[in-house]
Amino acid sequence: MAIVVACGGWALSLPGRAERVSSPDPAHALDGAALVRALRAGGLTLYFRHTATDFSRNDAKMTSHEDCATQRLLSDSGRAQARVIGEHVRALSIPVGEVLASPFCRTMDTGRLMFGRATAAVSVRGYVGTDTSRTDYRALDTLLATPPAAGTVRAITGHGNPFRAIGGPPHLAEGEAAVIKPLGSRWVVVARIAPDGWNALATAAR
Repeated sequence: MAIVVACGGWALSLPGRAERVSSPDPAHALDGAALVRALRAGGLTLYFRHTATDFSRNDAKMTSHEDCATQRLLSDSGRAQARVIGEHVRALSIPVGEVLASPFCRTMDTGRLMFGRATAAVSVRGYVGTDTSRTDYRALDTLLATPPAAGTVRAITGHGNPFRAIGGPPHLAEGEAAVIKPLGSRWVVVARIAPDGWNALATAAR
């Protein structure tokens, strides 16, 4: 069965998504030390929703991705949150390879603050520039089903809505990560890590 996702002016048919949820798949779920070992081994993707933002601002008057003055941006706590998560990732010796980000300022900043770098990828957002009428999340769906370079973990800093559109509920909180395992033409969530969940992983890894 397929689910039809309405995205801007497009209707997308994604096979097998009719009852999909983005909670960890029971057949593949990992936590604690087992999750840390899997992340250290590579072959997974960490999909982050950007960290905490300043909701007194919005993107209504945005003219381009580079126009940060007219976008919702990370709050001071969100910037600190991103730095702390990056420190945990490094302390756990997770081999982060490519870091892809939605071109928005808040998502690029999240990637840079976590990992020191981020490559803008339209596929992570689903549309070019500010034209939401041609939103298409199929490229993101394909990306999540594609293994990262051998021995590495791919990091993506994106938004909650695209992930929910292709993965189903529950919605990712700001700063939350879904750990994705590619399975050929599809992918599954093996874990979700709340922004404050990295301390528990550090404890489990000892």
